[in-house]
Amino acid sequence: MDKNLVNIGKKANRALTVKIDQKLKNKILYKFGKLINENKSKIIKENKKDIKFAIKKGLKENLIDRLLLNNSKINQIIKSINNIAKLKDPTNITLSKWKRPNGLVIKRVTIPIGVIGVIYESRPNVTSDVSSLCFKSGNSVILRGGSEAYFSNLIISKLFRKALKENKVDENYVQFIKNRNRKVVDILLSKMEKFIDVIIPRGGKNLVSKVQKISKIPIIGHLEGNCHTFIDKDAKLNLAEKIVYNAKLRNTSICGATETVLFHEKTLKKFVNPVLKKLEKNNCIIIADKKIKKIFKGKAKNATEKDWSKEYLLPMVSAKSVKDVKVAVNHINKYGTMHTDAILTQNKKTANFFLKNVKSSIAILNSSTQFADGGEFGFGGEVGISTNKIPPRGPVGLNQLVSYKYEIIGTGQIRK
Repeated sequence: MDKNLVNIGKKANRALTVKIDQKLKNKILYKFGKLINENKSKIIKENKKDIKFAIKKGLKENLIDRLLLNNSKINQIIKSINNIAKLKDPTNITLSKWKRPNGLVIKRVTIPIGVIGVIYESRPNVTSDVSSLCFKSGNSVILRGGSEAYFSNLIISKLFRKALKENKVDENYVQFIKNRNRKVVDILLSKMEKFIDVIIPRGGKNLVSKVQKISKIPIIGHLEGNCHTFIDKDAKLNLAEKIVYNAKLRNTSICGATETVLFHEKTLKKFVNPVLKKLEKNNCIIIADKKIKKIFKGKAKNATEKDWSKEYLLPMVSAKSVKDVKVAVNHINKYGTMHTDAILTQNKKTANFFLKNVKSSIAILNSSTQFADGGEFGFGGEVGISTNKIPPRGPVGLNQLVSYKYEIIGTGQIRK
């Protein structure tokens, strides 16, 4: 057992013994945002070290893009911190209250989960988002970022700890594991169940798959984001063009990007060329089934069975013809990952069938799958998206980072 990790675990639990009120939490978060703003040039300098390392390591362009910090991205980080500070504290809220015939009053009250371990790759903004959300919801957090973002993560976590210390709060509410050895992750997952209450993996398929295989700690997360947009026969063409373009190409590297477009067979002649041509003109590779390939006037590769299960995370999309909404739903439930799936239609009955029957954690009507994001949901940010069948599901923000307990108030009752 790694003594340093045990020490981190003990410190994280010790920090939780002192409860912090909402006013002080918000003061610390605003201070954190201020420190980020004051140290922009330092953060960018540290980030450049990471970019240099990532290029040397041969990281893909989309991963380097996730890693890059500039003025604009740092402003977004500050905005997210301030948004979280403005949200209501989700702890110590009475969810329900009732009185029993014997006079006992029972309350269900929200409480923090405890110590949250987050294992993540590439994105340095995860350090600030996760730390802010965990702290505001009364949890302490242990961060294990990827080696490619080491210096960026380190400086951001140090600034949060500084904000805590300056407000006389235990800085170990936020801890960053400095050991870059990959074996640390194995120990964290298999030996730290006494110290960590839940693990949240944020990263690629390999990382999440590994976490799911070896973790002895409960997990909140998703393996892949194989998202779909279904264009129904009652969809509007102008909306379909606009929405599919955004759902696929606004940002191809996020888990909420549409990877497969399903066309109702009655839309093929009218919709296939306008929708797919717009993507192709913007350098998107089209992979189509036989029916669509016949109609499409651009270049398209032949789709195979494997394509329906692929999360490309690139300007690449698969396109398939389906008989109706039921077949679309069956396709999504078979090949999808229960992440985010959308239907474009003006038919209320069809829309309702889709929304109620896809197994997705996020089901969308007449909008882009790229709205699969805690910030867009008004959560201030997210620690990740959960595709678990049990709660929490979808974006995991403040209100999903709490559990609850029952408080029972008696006046001397004894059970017969």
